[in-house]
Amino acid sequence: MFFKQFYEDNLSQASYLIGCQRTGEAMIIDPIRDLTKYLKVADKEGFTITKAAETHIHADFASGIRDVANKLNASIYVSDEGKDEFNYKNMPKQTHFVKHQDIIYLGKIKLEVLHTPGHTPESISFLLTDEGGGSSIPMGLFSGDFIFVGDVGRPDLLEKAVNVEGSTKIGAKQMYQSIQFAATLPDYIQIWPGHGAGSPCGKALGSLPTTTLGYEKINNWAFNVKYETSFIETLTLNQPAPPHHFSQMKKINQFGMQMYQPYNVYPSSSNTQTAFDLRSKEAFHGGHMHGTINIPFNKTFINQIGWYLDYDKDIELIGDKSTVQQAIHALQLIGFENVKSYRLPQTNIVTSSIHSSEMTGEEHNVLDVRNDDEWRKGHLKQAIHIPHGKLLNEDIPFDKNDLIYVHCQSGVRSSIAVGILEYKGFTNIVNVRGGYQHLPAFLK
Repeated sequence: MFFKQFYEDNLSQASYLIGCQRTGEAMIIDPIRDLTKYLKVADKEGFTITKAAETHIHADFASGIRDVANKLNASIYVSDEGKDEFNYKNMPKQTHFVKHQDIIYLGKIKLEVLHTPGHTPESISFLLTDEGGGSSIPMGLFSGDFIFVGDVGRPDLLEKAVNVEGSTKIGAKQMYQSIQFAATLPDYIQIWPGHGAGSPCGKALGSLPTTTLGYEKINNWAFNVKYETSFIETLTLNQPAPPHHFSQMKKINQFGMQMYQPYNVYPSSSNTQTAFDLRSKEAFHGGHMHGTINIPFNKTFINQIGWYLDYDKDIELIGDKSTVQQAIHALQLIGFENVKSYRLPQTNIVTSSIHSSEMTGEEHNVLDVRNDDEWRKGHLKQAIHIPHGKLLNEDIPFDKNDLIYVHCQSGVRSSIAVGILEYKGFTNIVNVRGGYQHLPAFLK
């Protein structure tokens, strides 16, 4: 049997290619839209991709499951569990809808479908047995967003991203039951998760690429909470707000979108679109175009820019050509196709700043852009709290010419906030470098 994990840093997302070396068939688990890397490896190893399967309707990236069917004429397998209103629509003719304990064969490789709801109602996992290698016992579980390294999938996305009232508690209860079921499986089973550290699909995902069920039974909190009520409370407590693009991902992945096709953008001298500066925060504050928003192109790029994307409007990117094209590709992985043009960095404003250790407590008009949980744990008494992801769409309770001090926890999100405030017409902004964590102790 052939096995390879692919990890997409921009999404903190894992997908997989498995192959039966006896028959030359290969299958993708949880594909992204761009199939290039799967095809390259399959060609190198002498496989033909004939199948693909998906663990659930994803909320954090645009699925490539329909691309596999339409571009490769491959059979695809998706869940037929859960409620019809939340299930897959507009699927290609090569689609097989599967339920709990259905069997999928890839040559001599056996995949048993297990319904493991909790993260979403329709979530399934795939239990793999390499019968071609002479085994009659399972090797591992493609767990999707069910079991992660050190954590389990969050149950609140339907409620927070799609406004399905009451679904968080239902999902948490289902997750408890799914964990009890998983605990009956053999400890030696490998766990092949759908995400790693940095993904918003859980609270505390580990950074290791794989794990074993036995290890998780000992070390994963979810296997060590005895009572259902305690489990539900722990799972639902302090889940971070999902970026705004999650609601669009659920729609795209349920109903479909156009096939993936790379595209180029070209320089423009206009500034009619919302513009995102891809440089580091240090470069941005050293000199930038007034009213542009700084979202550095790094591993957190998608989770940050996802707060500010309107899928019905064009945007412009600021950066060198190579970085811009990489950013466009990353945005296509979340189904965003509306980068109109790009500009090279220019300087017409330098950000005013002070280090948080210099704050005296006498500052008026302090804007705290941290999340709700950080705010609850402590904040400046004179601060106004608006999480950074809401700044673009909410009213800011200051006059346009007020001197405004902006801070977050460490300095990353306040950097983004500076550009948003400029974009909204504020003229006198001070970025508090170092953030809340470096404020003098007497101010906290």
